[in-house]
Amino acid sequence: MQRLEEQTTSAPKETASAGKFWGGPFNLLRWFSLASFFIIAAVALGLGYISTRFVVTESVERDALLTAQFVQAIGDAEMRHAGINAQRTMGEMLDPRQDENYPDVDPVAHVAARAEFLDHVEHLPDGLLATVYALDRTVIWSTNPDLIGVKFEDDDELDESFEMQVPVSSSYHKIDDEKPEQKLSREPKYLFIENYIPMFNADRSKVVAMVEIYKEPADLVERIDRGFASIWAATLLGGAAIYLGLFWIVRRAAALLQTQQQQLISNETFVALGEMSSAVAHSLRNPLATIRSSAELAQEVASQGAQRNIGDIISQVDRMSRWVRELLVSLRPMHDDGEAVDLLPAVEDTLGAFEALIRRNGVEVRFTPNGCPPVVSQRVLLTQILNSLFANALEAMPKGGVLSIDIEAPQADCVRVTLGDTGKGMSTQQQLLVFKPFFTTKQGGLGVGLALVKRIMERFQGSVVLTSREQEGTRVSLNFKVASGGEYGTQHSAGRG
Repeated sequence: MQRLEEQTTSAPKETASAGKFWGGPFNLLRWFSLASFFIIAAVALGLGYISTRFVVTESVERDALLTAQFVQAIGDAEMRHAGINAQRTMGEMLDPRQDENYPDVDPVAHVAARAEFLDHVEHLPDGLLATVYALDRTVIWSTNPDLIGVKFEDDDELDESFEMQVPVSSSYHKIDDEKPEQKLSREPKYLFIENYIPMFNADRSKVVAMVEIYKEPADLVERIDRGFASIWAATLLGGAAIYLGLFWIVRRAAALLQTQQQQLISNETFVALGEMSSAVAHSLRNPLATIRSSAELAQEVASQGAQRNIGDIISQVDRMSRWVRELLVSLRPMHDDGEAVDLLPAVEDTLGAFEALIRRNGVEVRFTPNGCPPVVSQRVLLTQILNSLFANALEAMPKGGVLSIDIEAPQADCVRVTLGDTGKGMSTQQQLLVFKPFFTTKQGGLGVGLALVKRIMERFQGSVVLTSREQEGTRVSLNFKVASGGEYGTQHSAGRG
């Protein structure tokens, strides 16, 4: 047995050493929390950035398009108001240097229409600077007089706007001191929009002038800021909700995997022990039976002093037999087919089986039989549970004490059997480990009794609860599921089983 235990524990030690060498076992929750945080954060930041840029672009382009439509509509209205030939456009009227090229236009009407148009452009709301460029990139009019007459030959944005021939070209800027055309009438608070509005000839085949408007739409900027705040708040909250939701799911999964892993380790331990226990049991049963029979025969003819020693031999043989029986029962494959078993006969049969030990230890039994409905279990396994608990309780009281047995039904679908002793009890640390396989507080014990009790109770949807205090005793409560009327056939316990 000692050699087998050394073989059984050596593999986990080697595995633990290997795990420590390779950085320990894989921690699903820790790696997921780190990886998912960075991935979700990256995705959230990317979506937030794309969304905010989209809002800015769409808002600026929409504002620029409305401004362009308004300016071009003013030009058309002023042309009609001045009674100028419909074949002419305001774009052709803007350059004073080209006035003689339109003899069909009344000079007075020509100047009046241009003046009215430029006055409207100058007084556009939110304006910072308004400039009109001729086809040769010369400023022919501006709200900043210092720019009039200046020619900008190396302005890529201006050249591109003349060549694109789109309704409007816009961009969102900060002030650039190196650009000479950005001589604004006042400093913007945050950002400003630069609009290039093309003015076409009659058949719209050529851009003949360009209106450049710098504006700081306070309402638009405020709306963009609110959009930024809403987008980033939604992105952060959404990312946090996704992260927390996935974290909760993975945490549950990690806990379930850990439980299943522990169960698997426990099952593997039982299987490994089961492979050798059958050989051990078959090897020990016949010698133990022979020893006990010989001891009983010797006890009949032995002297008074020798009988006590022979009694100890019989007691130890019985103890070893119980170990073998517990091993075989604990490692026997279980199935979930429960039976309706009467508790009261099972408890009474177990008391009868331990009657001699109870009397020899001087233990007082306090048990008042109460009727209760059948519970879900199996007769043989229920007998094994009661035998294990009674044996533990009596071993805890070798010099006498009180063994109490209470049967009650706290709920309609539950029956509770509570077994209490007044033995030495257990410490808090021992209580935490008491249901672990092969943990025992008894010298020479195997530590499978309570682990088997827990395994059997949970197999039939029940539970076991142990409470103990040192030097005051231990109480073990078995919570059984009540068997429904027609679902299980009632089995009555008889004998020790």
